[in-house]
Order: sequence, then C-alpha cells, then structure tokens
Amino acid sequence: MSKRPGPPMNPYAYVPADDPLFGAVRIRLDHEAGTLDVSGDGLPPVEIRRAPHTVPETHVPIGTRDPEQLTLRVGGAEETLRPSKGFLTRRSYRVEVVSGARECRYLLVPDSLGTSRLMRDERPLGVFTSSGDGRVSADWEAASGSDGARDPYDASVGYGLAAAFGTGAEPMWQLTLNAALDLWP
Repeated sequence: MSKRPGPPMNPYAYVPADDPLFGAVRIRLDHEAGTLDVSGDGLPPVEIRRAPHTVPETHVPIGTRDPEQLTLRVGGAEETLRPSKGFLTRRSYRVEVVSGARECRYLLVPDSLGTSRLMRDERPLGVFTSSGDGRVSADWEAASGSDGARDPYDASVGYGLAAAFGTGAEPMWQLTLNAALDLWP
C-alpha cells in the first residue's frame, strides 16, 4: 500500500497461490484494464473492476483508490467497497467491504511495512502479504470457536483486496517525511 514501482512488465498477470487452508487460488490482475479476478476450487469468485476511462495510478495495483470508480462482486453479489485515500498514516491505507450477502464488515488494514491484517466484524482472520503484482500469500489466524472459523468467502475477499490494493504501509513518520520531501523544491 506504500508507493511502489509501477505494475509488472506483463500488465495481465496470472499468478497462482497455494493457500494453506483453501488450496490453489488463481489471481488474474490486469493493471492497464483495471480488472482483477480471484478464483479457486470451492472459493466464490471475486471480481474487482475499475471504471472505464479512469486514469490508472501506478502505485495502486487495480489503478485507483477512489470508491466511486470501483465495483466489487463476490460470488456474483455486488458488495460495497470502500478503500481509504492512503496518505499519512498506515490506517489511511485500509480497505473496507460491507457485505450485504454475509451481513458483515471486512477490513484489510496495514500492520507492518509489508503486511496487512484481514478482519471480519473486528475479529482477526489472517495476515496477507502482496507484492503489488498479483502475488499474494495468507497466514491464517488460529480459529477459536464457531465465530472464528475461516471460510472460503473470507479467503476470496482477503485475496481480492490484497491483490487489488497491495499490503503494508510505511510508518507514519516515514509517510510524513516523504510527503514533506515531495513538497521541497
């Protein structure tokens, strides 16, 4: 989620991931077209689309953090996607999904320079790492009780958000310094 170099040389990346709980996850990211597809055996498919004619930002894998320019579908149902603007704090790089289909709220928020934590209704589910080029890995939290169980829907949302927006962010002091240096003549 911190500023990274532009998208990979191949703008249409197909990247497989091997999830420890859910098996093979297929991720297709096309930065130029603004499309992301996540699929896998037993996983509800995820589609994130950037609106046509939106000029892509090079430091965001899907090309924008403007919620008005993005749509999210999980298992065919449209969900509310709310990425924050991303500026001076790690928390400003969070991405929220309000799921009408599941009647819950997901949040992907940076917790280190390279990782972001996925939560469902404020319960931690796992930690995701994404290089910004469609490569994503997940480290799932240990499940506790019936409300702590991770399911395929959680995995689909987590992989989709991590691939579309990247993971991690620099600490606040570094983001502030970078912003100040950008203003320096």
